[in-house]
Amino acid sequence: MLNRRLGTAVVATMLLAGCSGSKGLSLGDFTPEPAPAASVEMAGRWMVSAPDAPPCGMTFSGDTAKGEGKISPEGGCPGQFYKSRGWALVQDTLVIKDHTGDALVSLTLQGDRFVGTAPGGIPITLSR
Repeated sequence: MLNRRLGTAVVATMLLAGCSGSKGLSLGDFTPEPAPAASVEMAGRWMVSAPDAPPCGMTFSGDTAKGEGKISPEGGCPGQFYKSRGWALVQDTLVIKDHTGDALVSLTLQGDRFVGTAPGGIPITLSR
């Protein structure tokens, strides 16, 4: 009997909350918002730098607002970066992907450049 009264009280409270003009609870209140992309314009030419390797140019295209796009690498890229074909940007993290969609490296925004470590422990910098 107590459970039935408690259930009725909960339903009545929720209905009254909807009538009072205040926002009632809905499923949307519990859905996490996607993390916003960083405010870095990715389109254009970027340079990949690694120790003991010549810099490599990469042209980024796509929509920064959507947080993803394509990459066209130039020749002579260090490590596996010649396979770069796509990028994804979420908050301050840029993921460079190969032709199969697998991540080659994850880089973190630091000032006006991205830095990180490629497989094999190679420090990588991506800058304009």
